[in-house]
Amino acid sequence: MRTLTLPSHPSRRTLIVAAALLLAVLLALAVRAQVDGERGIAPIAASSDIQVGGIEVNETGDTPEEARENGWQEAARLAWAKIDGPELSDSQLQSLVSSIVIEREQAGPRRYVARLGVVFDRARASRYLGSASETQRSAPLLLVPVTMSAGVQLVYERRNPWQRAWAEFQPGNSRIAYVRPAGAGGESLLITYGQTGRRSRTWWRNVLDQFGAADVIVPIANLRYTYPGGPVEGRFTARYGPDSTYLGSFELTAQSPEELPAMLEQAVLRFDALFQRGLAAGRLQPDPTLTLGNITLDERIQTLIDSARAVLAQAQAQNRGLSERELELREGEPGQAITDAPVRAPPPEGSVALYSVQFATPDAESFDALLSAVRGAPGVRNAGIRSTAIGGTSVMTVSFAGSIAELAEALRGRGLSVQQSGAALTVSR
Repeated sequence: MRTLTLPSHPSRRTLIVAAALLLAVLLALAVRAQVDGERGIAPIAASSDIQVGGIEVNETGDTPEEARENGWQEAARLAWAKIDGPELSDSQLQSLVSSIVIEREQAGPRRYVARLGVVFDRARASRYLGSASETQRSAPLLLVPVTMSAGVQLVYERRNPWQRAWAEFQPGNSRIAYVRPAGAGGESLLITYGQTGRRSRTWWRNVLDQFGAADVIVPIANLRYTYPGGPVEGRFTARYGPDSTYLGSFELTAQSPEELPAMLEQAVLRFDALFQRGLAAGRLQPDPTLTLGNITLDERIQTLIDSARAVLAQAQAQNRGLSERELELREGEPGQAITDAPVRAPPPEGSVALYSVQFATPDAESFDALLSAVRGAPGVRNAGIRSTAIGGTSVMTVSFAGSIAELAEALRGRGLSVQQSGAALTVSR
């Protein structure tokens, strides 16, 4: 009978494999934990109707129903006057009201006390309000609501009253085209308080493209709880753009934590008014550095560039031994335009050739670092971005006074790893 003896201890290789598997599981759970859970509040459906909130009414009637009806009619009159509407009869006014929003109410046998919101149908009301209801709106602006409290900064990491106030805001009567993310899933990792401090336009363009926005606005709520159950002091600051430019600030106080939602609702309305004033003053125009691909050069600058190119082409032709007469003949013959020197051969002395350079860009920092390294290489006249792919491979076009082999050596001198494939280079750190 043969006896099989098992090792008393697992082998070193088995332990390494087990540790690697355990680490992979822990990393997967950590990543999942960052996007799972209750975070983010989906904004209510945006309506183009005209909403007026915070209307206080105190009306009486012979029955509770009559008192409520009188209160709603009075709310419609007060809301219409608040938006500077012309004088209308009650029947005309009721035809413009699409809904009544009950913010708070107390109904008695013969009295109705409430704070209401009135929503007017924009299509029907605009003929009475004229051009005031058809003012030009802003470009789409990404909203990043930041809460600061007790040294902690929150955006979408977990649900909070400040994000809820913006999610419940109805911007139908505003000139600001808000882009309000829900904040669920990966959005809580993409939009953070740290993102508001970034200055890289490339990184911001990738974030804004995810939501179809042209620029960013950041309403900051700095909340201070004086003592448990006591007043909550709020300092609110508006910033905008990738440079976090200051736009304005104000202060509000809630007498207790129960009154905090009402204070934040009032703060949202004041922010909206502040943003609209900034738009009217021309301060909320999209940052042109966020749309570099759409810039159009001035005609005079374009003329200078074309003249310089013509002079450069003539110099290249003369360096090849062609006379001015031969240059004119070639320019006049179709299909005989003078082209640049082949990229594999050194260009004539004094001329510049264009080469394609690919580089890995896992994040915005590596993108900026590699671009700076290439531009600082000896002999490089210019480096322009052809395509950007954060998390992938980006491509630039490099103007270099020399051959592609000389360009590769210049880049290696900058501490870069260079691989040559025909007329293109691939560089990395």
